[in-house]
Amino acid sequence: MINENPLLKNWNTPYKLAPFDKVLDHHFSDALEKAIEDELSEIQDICDNPDPPTFDNTIHAILKSGKLLDRVLSTFYTLISTNSNDQREKLMMEFSPKLASHASKITSNQKLFSRIQELFEKIESLDLLPEQYRLLEKIYRDYTRAGASLNVKNKERMKDIKKQLSILGTQFSQNLLADESSWYLELSLEDQAALPDFLIEAARQAADEKGIEKPIITLSRSIITPFLKFSPNRELRKQAQKAWVSRGMLKEETDNRSIARETLTLRRQMADLLGYKNFAEFKLETEMAKKPENVEKLLMLVWECSKEQAKKDQKILTAYMAKDGIRDDFSSWDWLYYSEKRRQKEHELNELEIKPYFGLHQMIEAAFYCANRLFNLSFVPIEVPLYHKDCKAWEVFRDDKAVGLFIGDYFARPSKRSGAWCSAFQSQAKFPILQKPIVLNVCNFAKGSPTLLSFDDAQTLFHEFGHALHQLLSNVTYEPLSGTAVSRDFVELPSQLYEHWLTVPEVLKQFALHYETKQPISDVLIERIIGAANFDMGYQTVEYISSALVDLHFHLSDKDKDVMKFQTEILNKIEMPKVIEMRHATPHFSHVFSGGYYAAAYYSYMWSEVMDEDVFSAFKEVGNPFDRHLANSLEKNILSIGNSMDSELAYVQFRGKLPKVDALLKGRGLV
Repeated sequence: MINENPLLKNWNTPYKLAPFDKVLDHHFSDALEKAIEDELSEIQDICDNPDPPTFDNTIHAILKSGKLLDRVLSTFYTLISTNSNDQREKLMMEFSPKLASHASKITSNQKLFSRIQELFEKIESLDLLPEQYRLLEKIYRDYTRAGASLNVKNKERMKDIKKQLSILGTQFSQNLLADESSWYLELSLEDQAALPDFLIEAARQAADEKGIEKPIITLSRSIITPFLKFSPNRELRKQAQKAWVSRGMLKEETDNRSIARETLTLRRQMADLLGYKNFAEFKLETEMAKKPENVEKLLMLVWECSKEQAKKDQKILTAYMAKDGIRDDFSSWDWLYYSEKRRQKEHELNELEIKPYFGLHQMIEAAFYCANRLFNLSFVPIEVPLYHKDCKAWEVFRDDKAVGLFIGDYFARPSKRSGAWCSAFQSQAKFPILQKPIVLNVCNFAKGSPTLLSFDDAQTLFHEFGHALHQLLSNVTYEPLSGTAVSRDFVELPSQLYEHWLTVPEVLKQFALHYETKQPISDVLIERIIGAANFDMGYQTVEYISSALVDLHFHLSDKDKDVMKFQTEILNKIEMPKVIEMRHATPHFSHVFSGGYYAAAYYSYMWSEVMDEDVFSAFKEVGNPFDRHLANSLEKNILSIGNSMDSELAYVQFRGKLPKVDALLKGRGLV
């Protein structure tokens, strides 16, 4: 019964967090139907208002609508991405087309759009506050880009396209999760003997979850990456690497190639309906980059430098392999193994020496410490109903005043999609009611006793926490402009910037403590870690930029092509090194094909990196990574304002001018 559905009741929990301990899967269908019905009724009330449109009776009214739907979906989407099961997967396939159709009903509602359009056309005479002006601009732009100004026939076609895209994106995600959770490689006693203890423990944990006796290597990044680094068994590395790069096409029933092709076709049709030459032009219009040629210029400039560095590195690694008596061609499954050997020799840096100092708990505390030093935030553990026993929650305070709630979900499990991300159960807002942010960081670290992180893992933790700070420090009036609701090539600035504080010696000396001896990391080891920060950067940059260029050219094309052949064409054109794989090949490129958020915009990490290197340089220039004056300016001009002003203008307010790509090349050690 609906009256017994916890999703439809008032949530008497801290911060009105979803009562996960009471929510069952069968509650979602009824809750979704009721939430959709409520929002359509609320929208109809706006349309039926006989009074001329005003900012209050139209824009404010739109913001007040759909709150129940927001609550239901934030709960469901968290579960489907972090703790999925068969029932939830079925519900997702059912919900996706319904939600796409629902959104289209609203954006294609001519009465509603006419009211928005009338306000927009007289925006200069409305005497709006700056944030109200920005909000009206955004809503009008969002509706027109969703097809609100199309004729009736094209509106119907747009609805159909969006519905199909939602189904395809869901299927892509589910296929990828199925491949990642089903493949594994059992380890014999001989194979285990050659691997480090932390990896064997992670492999045993993975086997326990599947009810398998022998330790297993899975397609969890936190397991397969160290396996490729440390396993001397070249044949097993080959099997693991081939499975890793073949995610999304391991089995016929989970093959994503046709889904990717159809997705690209539909996006081309969408762009055409809206009057754009291609989907990339449509997508980039609202980003800092503005045009595809600006993106390609940046990527190709860095591409040439990184490719040359990778070629030099490959020659060195091939020589390492020859010393092992292997006369075969150097291959992609050899790179990480021999790169780790090279790192140990040239930098006297061994991951087995580093990991004991990077316990998960200590790194969480390090992230909190930096936030306290920079922004005067404190984090206090709190007991709240959460969706999995591995999750932890902290209440966030500033000067004894509650700021929001932070939740961490750090461990890999078969029911969780791969990668790491930050999301929000609710974002900060002051209208229509005061709303404090509830922010979630999700990672996929291999669970251990204790859980020890690689340095890359620790950077990932800091990266996602940078996104969380962007949400927690938000201070705007309207939720659509809050926190991380900025352009995609600006949203990665706070996250990538925060990674820099992990390498501050003061932070490492205080929190990088050996898990057994409790002794702090030595100055010598810190110097070696920082000295090796750009080690193998040619390889890392090549695998990233190749993915970004394929994404861009996919969405620049006006032709329907076999995606794998097209991918090969693009890689051949840019002369992709044969022994390096794309970070995200098309069948598992979830950034681009599970939804449209990063479609034609995967480049954005690099665009943001140009800025993050420049911003941290400001702290270097004053000689204090915790300079409070700079931190206050960073919060005031970037972290707190969300999308309430233009990102480019916000950046210039903080730094004085826009950065040049030189900062990125220097930061990556490519010059």
